[in-house]
Amino acid sequence: MKRSERLVAMTHYILDRPRELISLPFFSEKYDAAKSSISEDLGIINKMFQHEGIGYLETISGAAGGVKYIPAFSKEESHRFVEELCEKLEDPARLLPGGYLFMSDLLGDPETTRNIGKLFASAFRDKDIDVVMTVATKGIPLAYAVASYLNVPVVIARRDPKISEGSTVSINYVSGSTRKIQTMVLTKRSLPQGSRVCIIDDFMKAGGTINGMRNLLVEFDAELAGIGVLAEAEDDEEDRVVDDYLSVVQIMNADERRSSIEVRPGNLLENI
Repeated sequence: MKRSERLVAMTHYILDRPRELISLPFFSEKYDAAKSSISEDLGIINKMFQHEGIGYLETISGAAGGVKYIPAFSKEESHRFVEELCEKLEDPARLLPGGYLFMSDLLGDPETTRNIGKLFASAFRDKDIDVVMTVATKGIPLAYAVASYLNVPVVIARRDPKISEGSTVSINYVSGSTRKIQTMVLTKRSLPQGSRVCIIDDFMKAGGTINGMRNLLVEFDAELAGIGVLAEAEDDEEDRVVDDYLSVVQIMNADERRSSIEVRPGNLLENI
């Protein structure tokens, strides 16, 4: 195999396995090349990953060492993507009753969800996350996008139990926006005890749903490692029950009567 061919094959293999430790002897045997050549190849790949702003290779030394691909947006690419997202969300036609925004088209777009997933993965890359958790709403595509870059499973909390999921754990929580008591359930088999969990959601007003998921983690002896939301409503800050989170965008001055809306970058960019 020519070096150019080997570089393409190795790059493809690495990109498909984010955060997975790959040893140099494995590459050496797989592509029938000396370890010194493989090491040089990895140096080239790492340089290009950083040049393109898609992440970097982390080197683990020792007999059990190797390399890990850490997906990460560069600061420049992160700012560019978030600014473009703000422009799309500022369309007055997206305004819905109650200060909500129509975002289904963006959440259904593979490229947009992949980029949002990479943003959160960049911000949470040092959190040693074991599982990504969301509730059964429009946040599911985002959760899978984040999990794909962190290379971890997804667990989904639901409003009602499913007979196909076996025994479940349920809690009651107070919705932050409606102040109504609601129920949230999670199957016992989905979340191992002691897991470090990242909660992902699409929209947050007062944070009642996220707080419910946080309380559900206590029942599994799981640890909350981070919270990420695509959009937060700025006008509910005083009543918010969640304060330690990262948001991609912040919705401000949403006025249905005047058909006007302002969307600003959230606090996630500060953590890239």
